[in-house]
Amino acid sequence: MSKLTDVPKRILIGRALRSDRLGETLLPKRVALPVFASDPLSSVAYAPGEVLLVLSVAGLSAYHFSPWIAVAIVLLLVTVVASYRQNVYAYPSGGGAYEVATTNLGPRAGRTVASALLVDYVLTVAVSISAGIENLGSAIPFVVEHKVTCAIGVIVLLTLMNLRGVRESGTLFAIPTYVFVAGVLTMIAWGTFRSVVLGDEMRAPTADYEISPEHPGLAGFALVFLLLRAFSSGCAALTGVEAISNGVPAFRKPKSKNAATTLAMMGLLAVTMFCGIIALATATDVRMAENPARDLFHDGVPLGPDYVQHPVISQVAEAVFGEGSLLFLVLAAATALVLFLAANTAYNGFPLLASILAQDRYLPRQLHTRGDRLAFSNGIVLLAGAAILLVWAYDASTTRLIQLYIVGVFMSFTLSQIGMVRHWNRLLATEKQRAARRHMIRSRAINAFGAFFTGLVLVVVLVSKFTHGAWVALLGMCVFYLLMTLIRRHYDRVAEEVAAPEGPSADMVRPSRVHSIVLVSRIHRPTLRALAYAKLMRSDSLEALSVNVDAEETRALHAEWERRGIEVPLKVLDSPYREVTRPVIEYVKNLRKESPRDVVSVFIPEYVVGHWYEQLLHNQSALRLKARLLFTPGVMVTSVPYQLQSSEAARRRARKRQNWAAPGSVRRGPAERSKDSSPHT
Repeated sequence: MSKLTDVPKRILIGRALRSDRLGETLLPKRVALPVFASDPLSSVAYAPGEVLLVLSVAGLSAYHFSPWIAVAIVLLLVTVVASYRQNVYAYPSGGGAYEVATTNLGPRAGRTVASALLVDYVLTVAVSISAGIENLGSAIPFVVEHKVTCAIGVIVLLTLMNLRGVRESGTLFAIPTYVFVAGVLTMIAWGTFRSVVLGDEMRAPTADYEISPEHPGLAGFALVFLLLRAFSSGCAALTGVEAISNGVPAFRKPKSKNAATTLAMMGLLAVTMFCGIIALATATDVRMAENPARDLFHDGVPLGPDYVQHPVISQVAEAVFGEGSLLFLVLAAATALVLFLAANTAYNGFPLLASILAQDRYLPRQLHTRGDRLAFSNGIVLLAGAAILLVWAYDASTTRLIQLYIVGVFMSFTLSQIGMVRHWNRLLATEKQRAARRHMIRSRAINAFGAFFTGLVLVVVLVSKFTHGAWVALLGMCVFYLLMTLIRRHYDRVAEEVAAPEGPSADMVRPSRVHSIVLVSRIHRPTLRALAYAKLMRSDSLEALSVNVDAEETRALHAEWERRGIEVPLKVLDSPYREVTRPVIEYVKNLRKESPRDVVSVFIPEYVVGHWYEQLLHNQSALRLKARLLFTPGVMVTSVPYQLQSSEAARRRARKRQNWAAPGSVRRGPAERSKDSSPHT
């Protein structure tokens, strides 16, 4: 089958890259920004809308709280960016929050952070793609009508792009990200100019709608709880901030400095765009509702189920640029594209984190190796599968998926910052230079404030979102935590079991004797080759073994054996039920019972074929028998190959493709580390 998939794989993914070309995949800042920061930059397209959706529960009067909520979110974003800049310099190896928590708080905290990040990365893909589909649907109704299918199609396309390699996908994704950023900044600047200088009245398409509050007249604790829930929903703007600290090894040298600069650029752009959209949404009288068909009214009549509620950014763009204008269409297209590409942050973060976890034996080792294009292909495919499952389960609904979001982000934020405080405390205990101590004390203060602030937000998110779906995210974290714990226990148990002892052991004792058995079905070239090879091994005893399934064939085998005068004795096992595998297994086990210190060596002749369909016609009994014999202690199994003519043709075809790595190639380890790569890449 690998031969059939080889050409399509090369067309979709490209030629395999040598391990020593890993340094060529490292990213400059201009490419790293869209690769690692597309998620927090694009979240400004839906985070303001989530704030207004929650506030609409209390009616239009609650909208005047949105600027204050925006200020709190901006303060939090600045705090997190400043805190993670300390992480980037202190831990540049790519482990990010996981490495910080493991090193300073212990393995349990590390697994907690890792499970939170893995869940968050999956949700990032699902939420970003769903939001992109909804934005694209404002211009193309077909997309909204088939949004689950379209969302899954986009995930598959992004997966293929990332399988081609980080640098290639980053170069392709840079253009839409920069167009989106430029479009939003242009919208903010032009909207401000029209409002302040020209004095134009800009009105969103929903400005004349009325909101029917689900809970009118909220006050006291109920109002505080609603504001906290709106704040927690708006904190979606912070998702993906940690991806840069996890992706430091992918930057060009000096890695830490370039990563910290990119992080600061991302924070500045995100703050500017988020505040600008919230301000324009307030100025243009945007109206949003969690259930627009029922809660939005026009001239006293509910809008009904046929109404499609467009995102805040689309409504603001229509008010500023005009419906159907070129700039409006460009921004709408760029917004949809960048939301699709925001998932690319997770496509870079999830596989890298999974690789580090696999290296630490918390996940299967296959996730630690690089694929044909020097990307962590297994992690990319695993992320895509989990995201597709979520999109299908939640009907690609951003409003439903967003309720699962944020919990993992702030859990990792909080534990990471607590870990950094302990990191600085440990260094301060031994540092004597005043300048270095002042720098450490300042960094500790930043991380301590970050830990307090993000911990407070984590509590708010858990309280306000638990019943709205956050419990699903917590359940996912628990599943990942348990899975990682069990995998680590398994690897530790196996490592202890197979560890080579210092002194003499039973594995080093030479067997008393070796009984060699050659399995025979009929006399042909493969059988003769197996017999000749078995004689070369100089065993203590050698016999041929056949199973009597058909009496006529067995008599013919005996006659041919005697006619040829083969010196090896032939033993035939009876099989009343026409089985082949069980009589051989029982015979071998009996030999072991008679002499436990002896070893039984079984030689199995096999055909080597050149086409996948030929494998279905040959060697099936041999495969079943080998599978059973491998579970029998003290038994060594040797395959004696015999190459058919079709295998020669296959060998010639393979020689033509010798520069191509077969799709099923097994890579025994990670790509060789180049001079520019870190120990964790």
